[in-house]
Amino acid sequence: MLNGLKLYLDSIRARDPAPRSRAEILLYPGVWALGYHRVAHALFLRRLYFLARLVNHWSRWMTAIDIHPGATIGRNFFIDHGFTVIGETAVIGDNVTIYQCVTLGGTSPDNGVLGKRHPTLEDGVIVGAGAQVLGPIVVGARARVGANAVVTKDVPEGATMVGIPAKSTLIGAGTYQKPFMPYGTPCSEMGDPATQKIDALRCELETLRKRLDLLVDEEEGRRDRA
Repeated sequence: MLNGLKLYLDSIRARDPAPRSRAEILLYPGVWALGYHRVAHALFLRRLYFLARLVNHWSRWMTAIDIHPGATIGRNFFIDHGFTVIGETAVIGDNVTIYQCVTLGGTSPDNGVLGKRHPTLEDGVIVGAGAQVLGPIVVGARARVGANAVVTKDVPEGATMVGIPAKSTLIGAGTYQKPFMPYGTPCSEMGDPATQKIDALRCELETLRKRLDLLVDEEEGRRDRA
């Protein structure tokens, strides 16, 4: 158990340049919130719902992070800072990182039957500060959600989503991804998606112009030979 805790703290240190020691990381509210959630979730699975909620209530008061006892969370989950809300049917994979003021929120099922209402974050996902990920959608492995983005549709693996509503940038995470990049996407490389689309259209237009010039030259060559 102690070895597992050390590995968890080391995984946070690899993603956060601020701490100087494992002991310092033990003071992080996200670490405490996850620890409380492990207890609350175990109680929830045993249908001790009141006790699970009691632990959840204490955790929220102590850490300013609200994780419903029913949420399923994998290994090495890291909430950097606090003020995060995670809903009951949320599923979070391994090595997921969430920054402050994020909501993994739910939507009402169209048929009125309770079920999966909250998102699924697959392994290695990073969610930027203030982002809202809503509904029973899937955010694919290694995807990035930019700060203040609002995501309401499935996110492909390795994509980077920005804006309201969130849209994918033209450059996927796989083209620049390192084992982990603190604070999400590299702004100097990614740029604004609208600007990237304009650049892509300009490039396509230039390609079409070159093709047209080539066709004109070929046609003039035929006429000269005739």
